[in-house]
Amino acid sequence: MARVQGQAGVGGERVGSPHPFADIVEEAQRILAEAAMRSLPVRLLGGLAIRLHSSTEPHPRLARDLKDIDLVTVGEKARDVMALITEIGYTPNASFNTLNSGRRALFYDLTHERQLDLFVGSFEMCHKIPITSRLEADSLTVPLAELLLTKLQIIQLNDKDLRDIASLMIDHQIADHDDDAINAAYIARLCSDDWGLWRTCRQNIEFARTGVERFKLEVAELALVEQRLGTLWRWIDAEPKSRRWKLRDRVGDRMRWYEEPEEVE
Repeated sequence: MARVQGQAGVGGERVGSPHPFADIVEEAQRILAEAAMRSLPVRLLGGLAIRLHSSTEPHPRLARDLKDIDLVTVGEKARDVMALITEIGYTPNASFNTLNSGRRALFYDLTHERQLDLFVGSFEMCHKIPITSRLEADSLTVPLAELLLTKLQIIQLNDKDLRDIASLMIDHQIADHDDDAINAAYIARLCSDDWGLWRTCRQNIEFARTGVERFKLEVAELALVEQRLGTLWRWIDAEPKSRRWKLRDRVGDRMRWYEEPEEVE
């Protein structure tokens, strides 16, 4: 379960304020609180979600700047959630939101020069992740398994993504449940029916097992990251594969297995 870092609001600001908070963690909590007051199913993902799941303050060698807010909601509540985000101080990207209606929406906190990204129904970047099917597992963020998958599905990991993967590995065990753990059984089931997702996860797990050495972690921490990523891969590898997976496996890398997501300024 993600931890709440105190009451949202500083300097007299409060939940219900029409102005975004300067502190991005408190601002994310303010949005979640506003959504909960209206019984709207909104959850956090991305670096902020990982921060809320940290058992301590951010690891000094893995900490990174948190510049944007990423949220997800279900399709039938998307209109209400978009109205709420506008009501509490955000400016919508009208053209993008019209073109991507029902899938994704962008908003801006102009005062603090931040972007808010709302995913609707699923998370679609390099691969499609059914990210709203298990929102009940956590009251603030998507489950840890889905949170990790949003990183493992990236075809070219950058520095911040690798930091996030390492943070998740250090803070959470690999298990077959969602109780403060990364549900490897769930990840394995998704990969067993989607060869492309399986292929990208394999690539990124292999890369991360040695790539985290650049962060100069303690020897015990490096060993923990390597061990837990290895455990995760054994879960994925052992899961029986679907007929669809096997048919796609015959083609292999000869055909591109991922999408190239649109970059939005």
